[in-house]
Amino acid sequence: MKMDGKTVLITGSTDGVGRYVAARLAASGAKVLIHGRDSARAETLIEEIKRAGGVEPIFYQADLSSLAEVRRLAQAVLADHTRLDVFVSNAGIGSQNEGPARQTSRDGHELRFAVNYLSGFLLAHLLLPLLQASAPSRIVNVASLGQHPIDFDDVMITRGYSGGRAYAQSKLAQIMFTIDLARELAGSGVTVNSLHPATYMNTTMVRAGGVTPISTVEQGGEAILHLVSGDDVADKSGLFFNGMNEAQPHPQACDEAARQRLRALSFELTDLAAG
Repeated sequence: MKMDGKTVLITGSTDGVGRYVAARLAASGAKVLIHGRDSARAETLIEEIKRAGGVEPIFYQADLSSLAEVRRLAQAVLADHTRLDVFVSNAGIGSQNEGPARQTSRDGHELRFAVNYLSGFLLAHLLLPLLQASAPSRIVNVASLGQHPIDFDDVMITRGYSGGRAYAQSKLAQIMFTIDLARELAGSGVTVNSLHPATYMNTTMVRAGGVTPISTVEQGGEAILHLVSGDDVADKSGLFFNGMNEAQPHPQACDEAARQRLRALSFELTDLAAG
């Protein structure tokens, strides 16, 4: 898919792999809607893209730990744009970002589940009318090989909490959502795929976890760009990729009953009307 003239929203795109993807797409002629919490970082990225001759991106500031701010972000995008060709749900916090202790979002949900999963779930549903009107279009959920099964008796991990488990659970939830949404959108011209971009990229998230990076942001970014614009994945949907290659996620992702439970819970927590 040629990206010249396409409109792409990338959450968490003022730093790390999202920043790399945003710059690459702007250089290819796409209108990139960048998102983050830090306006100073956004301004730096905008200036870098302009100096490099790319299309000037548009910045949307929002804290995705608040479902109200997720809704405000969606409303702003819908008000400002008549099309949306790609939505990359990339924003997230790692196992140690904001500290190792259990924390909650503004809405009272476990923080990693809220930011890494619920915000993308809600944003995708709110943007669906525009994505469908712009078809063929794509949704790319940036997940991870780190996946932990969801305990539906304690989804918010009030017992035996660890940041690693919380992060891995939120990433499996993203993959389960990808499979369900792809089935719902079959035949609509909107594809939905998820991926593990690369292992321990040199990002703020990885460094905050005290881990020595073993992959580059460029490696992960190219894997995301593959799902954004690759012709070979134009008709593929509901899949999980490890880098450039199709892979199998945790078995719970293939459990239809578990996905239905997650779907019902997600609609309830985000106060959306179930389709």
